[in-house]
Amino acid sequence: MSKMRGRVLIPLPNTGAMGRKRNNFYMRSIFILALCIFGLLQYHNFNYLDSRDAMLSESITNDSVDAIMSMVPATLHKYLTPHTRNHSISAAGLQLNSSGSSLGGSGSGAATTISFEVYRPPNNTEIKRQIVRYNEMQLVLNEETFGPLQNDSVIIVVQVHTRINYLRHLIVSLAQARDISKSLLIFSHDFYDDDINDLVQQIDFCKVLQIFYPYSIQTHPHEFPGVDPNDCPRNIKKEQALISNCNNALYPDLYGHYREAKFTQTKHHWWWKANRVFNELEVTRFHTGLVLFLEEDHYVAEDFLYLLAMMQQRTKDLCPQCNILSLGTYLKTFNYYTYHSKQLTASSSALSSSTSLKNAKVYVGDTSDVDNNNNSNNNNKNKNNKIMNNKKTSHMNTVTATSNTNNNNNNNDNSNKNGAQTWNYHVLPSLYSVYQKVESMPWISSKHNMGFAFNRTTWTSIRRCARHFCSYDDYNWDWSLQHVSQQCLQRKLHAMIVKGPRVFHIGECGVHHKNKNCESNQVISKVQHVLRIARNSHQLFPRSLMMTVPSLIKKSKLRKGNGGWGDLRDHDLCLNMTMPTR
Repeated sequence: MSKMRGRVLIPLPNTGAMGRKRNNFYMRSIFILALCIFGLLQYHNFNYLDSRDAMLSESITNDSVDAIMSMVPATLHKYLTPHTRNHSISAAGLQLNSSGSSLGGSGSGAATTISFEVYRPPNNTEIKRQIVRYNEMQLVLNEETFGPLQNDSVIIVVQVHTRINYLRHLIVSLAQARDISKSLLIFSHDFYDDDINDLVQQIDFCKVLQIFYPYSIQTHPHEFPGVDPNDCPRNIKKEQALISNCNNALYPDLYGHYREAKFTQTKHHWWWKANRVFNELEVTRFHTGLVLFLEEDHYVAEDFLYLLAMMQQRTKDLCPQCNILSLGTYLKTFNYYTYHSKQLTASSSALSSSTSLKNAKVYVGDTSDVDNNNNSNNNNKNKNNKIMNNKKTSHMNTVTATSNTNNNNNNNDNSNKNGAQTWNYHVLPSLYSVYQKVESMPWISSKHNMGFAFNRTTWTSIRRCARHFCSYDDYNWDWSLQHVSQQCLQRKLHAMIVKGPRVFHIGECGVHHKNKNCESNQVISKVQHVLRIARNSHQLFPRSLMMTVPSLIKKSKLRKGNGGWGDLRDHDLCLNMTMPTR
């Protein structure tokens, strides 16, 4: 014990280990606290954006005319206000009591007859004369205000049929686009209507030109290319057609059917207007810039020309192989409208009903409003079943239906009668951004036929393949164009597609789809809401483009046509449109 008491305890040197441990503990605590605060801020920000978008979407919940008009600048209301000539009210014989002195020998209080001139639509002869006059004059309206067409300006070609209500909204959307005053707006009509002409000639925000398809059903109602009395009925057997000696009895289509004029007209019109714009019009036949193709039931965003110019400038470095620019895409994340059957929410027994549709996404991209013909929509029943099973399309519009069982067309019609329609937009935040995403892929008719543009170089290569386009047994112009790309072009059609659409489809009825209410404003209202959210979030007019890698794309197979184009008269008429007319 004495020895232990004599020792002196020497303290260990202070190495700072405890201090470092305390500092590390504090740093980790601060880092974790900062991370938690950052996460809470992000969570609050996302909730705020979601609630703001929800409030914007719910701010106008109806599709009334007043609600839609409230989204349009007052100066553009004139395009949405009908001033129709086609009224049936006759004021002839209207009796007015005169309160003044006698007129024409009548005493005070005598009745006076006032006659008004009643509008009478032009007859077929007058319509043909007017069409010839318009096509020969090639009058460019507003050229003195906006100057001649420049070579780097965009030519916008709109294919018009009869749906003036949708055309009004397209014009309103075009009027709000930046740099629209530099463009030439060409309306290509296959139906002569004074009300439509008055609307088009009222445009004052850019140069305007009207052209008229001269081989329409309207001007040839009882002869080819309309319906000739001696034409073979669609479903007649070839043997019976030969016995009756009806027109084109030797040449039914791929599925044994004979032509229907109302379906062949759209392909003829598209091919005629493309030839007319690129090769015949004095104002455009030397133009080397972009030509953008729209239809009467489209709606454009205010930055569509801005984005189109940006895509054109970046083509060389982002996508050298691209020769088509597409502003309107049919995206799974952007459903133009979704149909929900009432029976889905009624009861569990309804969920197992074979006539209920869970989700039917219908995308329509056509310009005509003739009634849908189920047999023409799918010329061969076995082919139709195969297409539905493989979730492919057989027409310009895409119809994808998911049901508990395989429903035929009649079951779908019954579901439509019993169901209610709700319109939902599903827009991913990444679709609209200051760094706009684009992708490239081979041009596909059912995906990239809306709001696409190409230049004279691409058109020249397409025109050289006129025989492939005009003889391909498919009455759809876009399927025929894809056939040209696959079978004839050395440089295939390859598209640069914008991920956030700038061209929208607002039509609810077309060649392949007929709705109960073809004049509904529901889709128009939804498109206005989407663009309003994008505008308020400063997501339009992106600063740059960013190329993304598309999902795995299967190689396009050579497809059998949909038929409806077996008549040799259609082949000859189509080929003759490529002949010079000057």
